[in-house]
Amino acid sequence: MGLTQLLPALGLPFDVPVDPDAPPAREWVIEELSKPQYQAAQPSLFDQLVAKFMDWVNSLQFGAVSGPPALAQAVLVGAVVVAIVVLLLVFGVPRLNRRSAVAGSLFGEDDDRDAAAMRAAANEAAGHGDYTLAIAEMFRAIARGLAERTILTTSPGTTAHDFSVRAAESFPESREALGRAAESFDSVRYLGRDGEAAQYEQIAALERTLRTARAVLEPALA
Repeated sequence: MGLTQLLPALGLPFDVPVDPDAPPAREWVIEELSKPQYQAAQPSLFDQLVAKFMDWVNSLQFGAVSGPPALAQAVLVGAVVVAIVVLLLVFGVPRLNRRSAVAGSLFGEDDDRDAAAMRAAANEAAGHGDYTLAIAEMFRAIARGLAERTILTTSPGTTAHDFSVRAAESFPESREALGRAAESFDSVRYLGRDGEAAQYEQIAALERTLRTARAVLEPALA
């Protein structure tokens, strides 16, 4: 580029009254480029570092693919794996512990109530001294509660004894209490015996324990 072309580009008047030789022209150019507006346009140290980092990223190889797309994919996969590991360490293996809408046959009777309704009916019956009904209702509340937590479900042919045996596999510390509760249910439901307050209190205590207890086994079918 000649001087006559460089001067307009630098904002200098074209019709310069002198025609300097090479050294003065070079000095003029250096003086002009040293002005603040030109210095501000030069890359900063940060810009240079970023440019060098991107050059390094572009030089990376991931299999048959190179550059930022492969790096981004690798970083994303790594982040997901780390997040899953952290969640497993903190919360453990996921369980199906959401409340489910369970209804239908329960120990030979069609019953669409939830565990809370059965528990309320048992407490009401006990309050009136009807321990026969209270025992039956509270035992049903236990079974329906475990079904709602997807820990143990019942089929139309499941008996109280079968249920207690299966439930004991998930709650071994309550094995004896479950067996006694099943016997009490069968006695008032099928043998025609009158329920007693002590029997009801035992079943009610078992229901409270199992309501918040953590099962040791995965959900099973009964």
